[in-house]
Amino acid sequence: MGTVTASESTNILLVEDNPGDVTLVREAFDEVADDVRIDTVPDGDEAMRVLSERRETGTLPDILLLDLNVPGMHGLELLESLQKSPELTAIPVIVLTCSDDETDIAESYNRRANAYLTKPDSSDGFVSLAQAVDEFWLRTAKLPTAPAV
Repeated sequence: MGTVTASESTNILLVEDNPGDVTLVREAFDEVADDVRIDTVPDGDEAMRVLSERRETGTLPDILLLDLNVPGMHGLELLESLQKSPELTAIPVIVLTCSDDETDIAESYNRRANAYLTKPDSSDGFVSLAQAVDEFWLRTAKLPTAPAV
């Protein structure tokens, strides 16, 4: 992880079970950044499996975009599970969900989410969100370096 240079791409792991939202997120990032690769898993259980595999190979994603309301392991449970591994805790997690419930917001931050964003209701809104994520999280913020495996 760390600051992304022109020669390397940023890898985002998107935890999302709605195919329409997956398409909107992919199209939005395609429009604003040509150096972002998005891998998608449909639920929290699959996310933990992929993260465990990638921890072993040293190929952890740079950012995790997480919908809270996914089947199997709920997003809040996934946040809690991430805290059990120092390597996984270092991955910035942006909750991207439909819920604007104060309890979900508080519980996400209590479980160390780095940001909480409510899904937009239009494709233009997704593009604006992707641009904000790209500008802040991928271009401006200093991300932790991936620990040696």
